[in-house]
Amino acid sequence: MRAALLASLIACTAVTAGAWQAEQPDARPSFAEWLAGVRAEALGRGIRPEIVDEALGDVEEPLPIVIERDRAQAETVLPLETYLSRRLTPTLVKHGREMFAHHRELLDQISAKYKIPSAILVSVWGLESNFGRFSGVRPTIAALATLAWDPRRATLFRRELMDALEILNRGDIELANLRGSWAGAMGQVQFMPSSYLKYAEDFDGDGRRDIWSTPGDIFASIGNYLKGYGWVEGQRWGLEVDVPAEARRQIAAEVERRNGSCSARRDMTVWMPVNRWRELGVLTASGKPLPDTLPEGALVSGSTRHFLVFHNYDALLDYNCAHSYAIAVGLLAGRVAGPAEPAKAQASKPASKSKKRAHATAPKSH
Repeated sequence: MRAALLASLIACTAVTAGAWQAEQPDARPSFAEWLAGVRAEALGRGIRPEIVDEALGDVEEPLPIVIERDRAQAETVLPLETYLSRRLTPTLVKHGREMFAHHRELLDQISAKYKIPSAILVSVWGLESNFGRFSGVRPTIAALATLAWDPRRATLFRRELMDALEILNRGDIELANLRGSWAGAMGQVQFMPSSYLKYAEDFDGDGRRDIWSTPGDIFASIGNYLKGYGWVEGQRWGLEVDVPAEARRQIAAEVERRNGSCSARRDMTVWMPVNRWRELGVLTASGKPLPDTLPEGALVSGSTRHFLVFHNYDALLDYNCAHSYAIAVGLLAGRVAGPAEPAKAQASKPASKSKKRAHATAPKSH
């Protein structure tokens, strides 16, 4: 999915495009001059002239709202428990179970091909776009052009802009429908253009990799992404555990011994064999000893909840680099595929207390 930030939100005031441009260094070219360079580069990459004209013809100035969102998003954080209780609502779980049942045959076909559990596929879909209900309304080319013009991450977003033009050039989608998040993440899977070119799939064989409206392509693209980032068939992502006070003390000492005095440099502990976690006093959530069959794992902790995570968890972090997101995907998968739970069981439940916190950033685009 890696990212732990201080809990604060930068208040941004709206500015006009002209006022924003006036704040830029005088040495920079005008937006029109910069855009002419983008046109030349796109043509040099083999993008058809008509695609370049259509895509960039209506892009006349940067979008101030995109700059505002970019400046604010990195500071938005929530404690792990708060994030889970807000995202994994009874309504979301109920809808997830309905969507899991509705698409079960298709999900199982895709699961068999990509070796990703059906419940994980539908859970990523649910958290990225609320099961297809919302995938963004910003014009992707204009949003990416704004971020590529802005000096903060210009190189990254110029590459993404060129990849978005290539998507249009290949005919996977029409310009009018190329919309997504303010940061350029696209479709019901929220892929950045570079991820689309690498991982998007045409599962139904119609010649288009449609992550905007075709369920088979949507689920297959999620599966291909997780497979590409190392998901191993038959292994679990993690499980919730109980960490008594004495275990927390021993774990802190173990982490300091292995990582040095600044253990806060990591969002989770070092990886250790399950027998070492058992020796340190970690128990299952029901208070039983950890089973011998568990693989090597690391510990992710919030204020009151703790999770022993395994290497498939890394694939979820690569999809969205926030512990709260990755844990939410795993928990939601268990709930949509498992037996129905009472509403109270779906709420965040207290466990042993800890001073260590895991924060959720605003979801990244991938």
